[in-house]
Amino acid sequence: MLRPRHAAHMESIMRKLAFLFLSVLLALPAAAQSADDILAKYLAARGGLDKIKAVQSERVTGTISFGPGEEGPFVVERARTLKMHMEFNLNGQVIIRTYDGRSKGWTYNPFAPNPSVQPMTEADLRSIFEEADFDGPFVDYKSKGNQIEFADKEDVEEKPAYKLKLTNRNGDVSYYFFDAATHLLLKWQGIRKLGDKEVPWVSFFRDFREVNGLKYPFLIESEEVGAENVQKITAEKIEVNVPIDETRFGKPNPPPPLPPPAEPPAAESPKPN
Repeated sequence: MLRPRHAAHMESIMRKLAFLFLSVLLALPAAAQSADDILAKYLAARGGLDKIKAVQSERVTGTISFGPGEEGPFVVERARTLKMHMEFNLNGQVIIRTYDGRSKGWTYNPFAPNPSVQPMTEADLRSIFEEADFDGPFVDYKSKGNQIEFADKEDVEEKPAYKLKLTNRNGDVSYYFFDAATHLLLKWQGIRKLGDKEVPWVSFFRDFREVNGLKYPFLIESEEVGAENVQKITAEKIEVNVPIDETRFGKPNPPPPLPPPAEPPAAESPKPN
């Protein structure tokens, strides 16, 4: 059964799915250098800038889990330029977010008081660039309005790591930690908006695999800093350069409502002797 606090955060979680997957595109060299030197090493570790920019579309399918009995399938589809479709299903209830790549986006949240397809809010549209950009914040970062600087050297889960500070064009600050040996992304740290609250959040990236010559993590574990509950996003399949129907990025049709639960059959009255 879906707990109320999870239901209240479903749309916020969906808003972050794409961001989590675009964050897989990062890596860092093993010495404190300029940001551009660091990014050159990251591009090589991922598979190369040419391969990254050759990707025209991607589809990620898998499951997201909040704990035993609280998990469901998701799909994230994106295409150039900035087109996006996300769905998440939990206990038969489907949340949808779409963006047409130009100026219009929509959401459907069955947990809202009056479920219906709604246009994205101004706040949603301000952050849609990060959600829909599957190149990630480090590719052509200057033209995207991002500022990047080397921040520190720290251990992450007993692994030496290097830390970059990223300030996006909206002024939001987040930190990325990269394995000093493999140059792959280990951790993201920043602020998540859950309802009306801003909470410190952390994500760990695991199980890297190669897809068409590019490396992606197939497991992302996220949690509120200091909390015990861990959310797991497990990719079962990542596809690149797949055909995606343009209608997927337009205004979605809400799924049909769940049928009412079947009533148990009435007990038969005992027959008289």
